[in-house]
Amino acid sequence: MNAPTTIEKLKKRSEFLACAQAPSFAKGAVVVQALARGDHDDRIRVGFTATKRIGGAVERNRAKRRMREAARLLLPQFGAPGVDYVLIARGGTISRPWDRLLDDVKTALIRLAADRAAPQV
Repeated sequence: MNAPTTIEKLKKRSEFLACAQAPSFAKGAVVVQALARGDHDDRIRVGFTATKRIGGAVERNRAKRRMREAARLLLPQFGAPGVDYVLIARGGTISRPWDRLLDDVKTALIRLAADRAAPQV
């Protein structure tokens, strides 16, 4: 049986900026960016961001907490080893029903994995 994939947080600004150049997919209340590191390290790393357009500090923190929990539930199953993910809150992240937010994140993760697996032309 394989050991579970380790999930860590992105902490440095440079890691977030690198993901900003990577492919992304927007779905509903969230944007997910995915950068394949290519360093033969099987850890999944994830970061969360919410701009001031979301609202004040309380709203931004609430949006990030919701995305953090969604990532905790979905990344072990739908995240790819060796990939950095950044989840970006959009306007409806706070008010979106929980099951729809989970579906948004899941759909984005699946779509990004499919795009990565598709042959490059």
